[in-house]
Amino acid sequence: MSTGTPEELAGLMPPQDLKSVYRRTPVDPKAVKSRWWRRLLVVGSALALSAYAVYEMWMVFAAGKITWPEYIVMVLFAMTFCWIALACSTGLAGFYALRFGPKPQWQTAPLTKKTVVLMPTYNEDPARIFAAIEAMASGIIEAGEGEAFDWFIIADTTNPEVMLQEEEALLAIRERLGDKARIFYRRRRENLARKAGNVADFCRRWGRHYDHMLVLDADSLIAPDTLIQLARRMEANPDAGLIQTIPRLIRGTTLVARVQQFATRIYGPIVGTGLAWWVDRDGNFWGHNAIIRTSAFMECAGLPELPGKAPFGGHILSHDFVEAALLRRAGWVVDIAWDLDGSYEESPPSLIDMAVRDRRWCQGNLQHAKVLPTRGLSWVSRMHMVTGIMSYLSSPLWLLLVLAGFALALQAQFIRPEYFPDTFSLFPAWPVLDSERALWLFAVTMLVLFAPKLMGLALGLSDKSLRQESGGAWSLIKSFFLEVILSALIAPVMMLIHSGAVMSVFLGADSGWNPQRRDDGSLPWGDVWRRHRSHVAAGVILGLAAWYNSWQLLAWLSPAILGMLLAVPLSYYTASAKLGEYFAERGWLRIPEEAEAPAIEKALDQTLPYYEERLAKAPTLETLATDPVMARRRLPLIDAVAPRKAGVVKGQDALVFTKLSDTTDPLEAFSFMDNKERAWLLSTPELYQRFVAMTADKAVGAEV
Repeated sequence: MSTGTPEELAGLMPPQDLKSVYRRTPVDPKAVKSRWWRRLLVVGSALALSAYAVYEMWMVFAAGKITWPEYIVMVLFAMTFCWIALACSTGLAGFYALRFGPKPQWQTAPLTKKTVVLMPTYNEDPARIFAAIEAMASGIIEAGEGEAFDWFIIADTTNPEVMLQEEEALLAIRERLGDKARIFYRRRRENLARKAGNVADFCRRWGRHYDHMLVLDADSLIAPDTLIQLARRMEANPDAGLIQTIPRLIRGTTLVARVQQFATRIYGPIVGTGLAWWVDRDGNFWGHNAIIRTSAFMECAGLPELPGKAPFGGHILSHDFVEAALLRRAGWVVDIAWDLDGSYEESPPSLIDMAVRDRRWCQGNLQHAKVLPTRGLSWVSRMHMVTGIMSYLSSPLWLLLVLAGFALALQAQFIRPEYFPDTFSLFPAWPVLDSERALWLFAVTMLVLFAPKLMGLALGLSDKSLRQESGGAWSLIKSFFLEVILSALIAPVMMLIHSGAVMSVFLGADSGWNPQRRDDGSLPWGDVWRRHRSHVAAGVILGLAAWYNSWQLLAWLSPAILGMLLAVPLSYYTASAKLGEYFAERGWLRIPEEAEAPAIEKALDQTLPYYEERLAKAPTLETLATDPVMARRRLPLIDAVAPRKAGVVKGQDALVFTKLSDTTDPLEAFSFMDNKERAWLLSTPELYQRFVAMTADKAVGAEV
């Protein structure tokens, strides 16, 4: 049997010094420069709009003597409004580019360089992963560019049963594709630095074999023509360091997943295209569905460890933003390919799964505060990081804004105003707010907040193909209102979830690393209640306090209060695949990819049953312990481990060796170990060879 990996070609990927700057000499100096007037137009518009809104808020309070709670409200309002203003101006740029702007040139030249498609995985479903790889690889082969691509599964899997399924899937895909595709597999014994460390390990050992690497995620799916076009664009632009696609969400079965995929499909292109338009050559990396120039990445994007302990120190969790910033700092172009369709991923199936994912993302984004002072970064790269930080800090800021508004109401009711102050005045000092101006400011804020959604709806209604594939104008409109209502109910719950995540990070808690669920997100009522009871309690307290104060305050806070009070049934029902199917059958939240599934998704669906059936019969730990042939079969697939230094013994090595030595029965040896120890045994060549010898001795003894 062939090995899992090609011959190693060692290369350096040094950690970058954040205090010193290296810049390459570009091939075409003009091609690496961004157009300043685009930034001025979009960012300048956002700043002007924010200044206007803050001025209006000042004038609302300036009708009377401004108090300290009002100053707090103004500061919080300014901080939160700036980000929705930037989203609004970005959306306007995106609407223009999609409706009237030219598309980038489509490259047609045959490929001459080598690209590796990387699939990092961590305890994910091997059937889904290998079926997706086969679907993509088969499409590339049919397009006549199979020689230009290799496929490499880089696993960090720690579950022994999943390990064995991955190996079985590798054998299956090699059998099915034969010599038409080169497919490799490596699983690390130690998961150092998580996904970033996984990719870096590949680069140092095999990166020099390839001109480009196209990084996927475990739920990624990219159409073959999109894969080929990305490689062609890299070849056509020698200054391109990274090209990021804008993935679309598909295959959502639950209601919350369908809400997310409708939003990203109808509104997402507006904001994504607008972002690509104004950041220009200073784009960003979202960790997957992007192609990278391997030599540039190895030379310029090695991640250092941040000083201090987790959660702010140590390995950089949200590595993608930082890698893009380092590539750009070195003079490479980072593009966002807003015009390329055919890039897909899946979304979490429940609010609880979103919370688990966002807790990790929250820590990673807040960690960027230590990266912001890095010398030589472009201000746009810093802006990407600040935006990521604010995507989580905005929740506690919004919560504080709500509480500050509540404090204003309490002030009005319980604090006796000084009608006649000590200083001489002919008139009393009435506490006054300009209510007419306040109402106007509220309308402006709502318009700015919903502008990207409204522009996305307008674009959808004006695009005949998109409109028809979404079920027609009425289907699009009713889905728009359903998405707005559900998002409005979910928003206060996510505000509390994100606020809790921010607090836990500042209190020093690490997020850990857990695999994501991809399909049905349903949980028992009891589990949902335990996860959301604090959110319900917050809604009850806020509602009672508002009702006790005034019905006007209760009405003002009612959208947030209602979402909190309904947190448990909202989380439970939106995670139900049955309810999602009910809405799908009636045309709610329909997207074009549901009306006519993309060819690559159809290929996945056709291939997936084979892998599910094959992996249901994959070897188990019991099989390895009782069948010497099957136990020996996986030996070539075990990743190489550096030789042990004399006098140095890893604790895990010693522990597993001792437990193996305590018995001559392989099954009993497994029973002595926990899952971590079994995984270590399966991943250590020397120990596993000892285990194989035990199975052979056991089989010979049984025959005798």
